Amino acid sequence: MHIVTLDSNTDFDGWRKAARALATNDVKPAEVTWRVRGATADLFDDQAETTLPEVPEGTFSVPASFVELAQSAILHRDPNRFGLLYRLLWRLRANHDLMTIATDPDVAQVNAMARAVRRDEHKMHAFVRFREIGRERETRYVAWFEPEHHIVELAAPFFARRFADMPWSILTPDLCAHWDGSRVSFTPGVSKAEAPSEDRLEEVWRRYYASIFNPARLKVKAMEKEMPKRYWHNLPETSLIKPLIETAAQRASAMIAEPGTEAHKAQKRVEETVMARKPKAQTKAHETKAHASKPHETDAAALETLRKEAASCRACPLWKNATQTVFGEGPAHAPIMLVGEQPGDKEDLAGQPFVGPAGQMLDRALDEAGIDRTKVYVTNAVKHFKFVPRGKIRLHQKPTTPEIKACRQWYERELAAIRPALVVALGATAAQSVFGKITPVNKSRGHVVDLPDGVKAMVTVHPSYLLRLPDADAKAREYQRFVEDLQIAAHAMKRSVRAA
Repeated sequence: MHIVTLDSNTDFDGWRKAARALATNDVKPAEVTWRVRGATADLFDDQAETTLPEVPEGTFSVPASFVELAQSAILHRDPNRFGLLYRLLWRLRANHDLMTIATDPDVAQVNAMARAVRRDEHKMHAFVRFREIGRERETRYVAWFEPEHHIVELAAPFFARRFADMPWSILTPDLCAHWDGSRVSFTPGVSKAEAPSEDRLEEVWRRYYASIFNPARLKVKAMEKEMPKRYWHNLPETSLIKPLIETAAQRASAMIAEPGTEAHKAQKRVEETVMARKPKAQTKAHETKAHASKPHETDAAALETLRKEAASCRACPLWKNATQTVFGEGPAHAPIMLVGEQPGDKEDLAGQPFVGPAGQMLDRALDEAGIDRTKVYVTNAVKHFKFVPRGKIRLHQKPTTPEIKACRQWYERELAAIRPALVVALGATAAQSVFGKITPVNKSRGHVVDLPDGVKAMVTVHPSYLLRLPDADAKAREYQRFVEDLQIAAHAMKRSVRAA
């Protein structure tokens, strides 16, 4: 009997070296016992570890698909995985095409293990919730997670990329991962008692979860499949899940009963009035453009279709470095459409427009201008974050004209689906997209003009401009001008609806 001891549960290199040496020396799978150093004592602890034989020249080769599969499957928690992989390796010597036989029991089992590991990695990406520890310069973010398999080292680089600007630790029973802004390090696992309890951000997260929970689209079984109950006890939104499910039917009925369709009818009247004043050729062209999406879709469905299509947009190179496409958000029949420049760092990570500091500034200004943010559609001229890395910081870069033009198709299709009464361009990049040409902000701001397709538009500054002003007096003065511009937008939108 050969006893092989690996350095850790994820020691693929150690397993590979040992497996190659054993197989080339004709050691049968039944003659090998695999164990992990430091694991729970077992029957073989009093037996000496095998000294691996030298690997002779002319060693055999295996398909690259096996190596890739084994790297994932070895992270599975099944203690028999090392032996299973060695048995498959042993059989591949005689049948090089074995990996193509999906019904083979060993192949099927290893594939199932690899899928389980990848699924667990995805769950870790989705269900880690950081809690804030300390304040200001001493702030650190700590999360507790209980992975099903040995995936911490596999999953950690994702968090380093996504949360590059904050120091964090992910604690698990097996292994802990830490990010200091420049590299990821690992320490032994800990108990849940060492994880932080509820923090001041918890209630914010609960309010956010409650706000995005759509009772009309609730499918409990699908939700539990995507977010299994085993993760619930570590999620701050857990306390909301049960009551939200229990009241979903009632809330959905209330949503249906609300006279929300009146806004849609008013908007239709606006469009009909505008079209009646246009030459027939222009009217027909506008109708064709407005229904560029599938003609029988509802507007909400058309927006969802656009969102899915944009997620795989490769029209310009910006998608390569961005985390994801950041599409617009808001009601399908919003009377006002706000267009910004591009997503920033926070938006790129969250996948939502205007959720960072500029978004908070915008929310405040909209409120003071008397505009309900929940009734506004917010998007960007460019849907991917353009930046230059500087250490752990990602510095924003202004999109170029070719990048703006490449992304304009999405703005045009959003506009056609929503048909707002007014479009507000926030900043020069947005103005270039909305008007189709370079438009100076200072000369144009605050003036409502008619676009060729009948929609009204105006220009103002981007809220990030206000954040960059170093002088407090100038910042207060410019902020007030920004609010006044939004008030003009609110009045223009109301006049359009009344005229309809």
